Amino acid sequence: MKTKNIGFIGGGNMASSLINGLIASGHSPQQIWVSDVNEEILQNLTSTLKINVSSDNEVVINEVDVIVFAVKPQVLQKVAQAVAKLLQQKKLLVVSIAAGINQQSLMQWIGKDVAIVRCMPNTPALVSTGATALHANLNVNNEQKDLAENILRAVGISLWVKDEVELDVVTAVSGSGPAYYFLLMEAMEKAAEELGLSRQTARLLIQQTALGAAKIALESGDSPEQLRNRVTSSGGTTQAAIEIFEQGGFIALVSKAIHGAKERSIEISKELGEL
Repeated sequence: MKTKNIGFIGGGNMASSLINGLIASGHSPQQIWVSDVNEEILQNLTSTLKINVSSDNEVVINEVDVIVFAVKPQVLQKVAQAVAKLLQQKKLLVVSIAAGINQQSLMQWIGKDVAIVRCMPNTPALVSTGATALHANLNVNNEQKDLAENILRAVGISLWVKDEVELDVVTAVSGSGPAYYFLLMEAMEKAAEELGLSRQTARLLIQQTALGAAKIALESGDSPEQLRNRVTSSGGTTQAAIEIFEQGGFIALVSKAIHGAKERSIEISKELGEL
């Protein structure tokens, strides 16, 4: 993978995070190219990361083995169609991290024979703890799958789904997921303040508790149910809180919310594909 030249169309936060991760994992900055319409973004990238930059998408495409679409979903159709002939000519792997744009739309815009990997990363990728699901169309070979996986693995974990429709579930679970945890942290912080803790103390305790719980879950190999039971003593304070959560229909409410997010993901894909 380190011998490949990687290009990004769009140099925003997610692209910048991926580039930082690639360099940290040993990829040469001289093998990374970025194009963007914002000259300030390009100047910042070249000065801080020493990578190659251009305001011309075709210049970047001509230098690389794989191109990553990292522009906003609303402008991807225009960007993709403008470079479609060159992508077909060079037979490049195209990796898209644009939320909501399905492979059918991408193939309509850049060609049905182009190798495309669609990815659903999440915002923790900005701090190198992302979770990304990937799906490849039938034009992608094993070497290209490895390349796409390694690019996304630079900012966290990456895994493949068998069917593209699963990405709508991924969007609802991990794509939107950070906001669910933030909402719980927000509610816990307010409750702690009501009970007399300062906001600063409550926030720090809650943040560290969330970090610790996630670390245990990642490293233990046990299910969330097993972990919860292990820290819930009969008749204790944790059980009192858990019972109130259950009486309020917490599990059913979470299920309803994730189902709603999945349905909205499907709707957005249809809307963006019709642009």
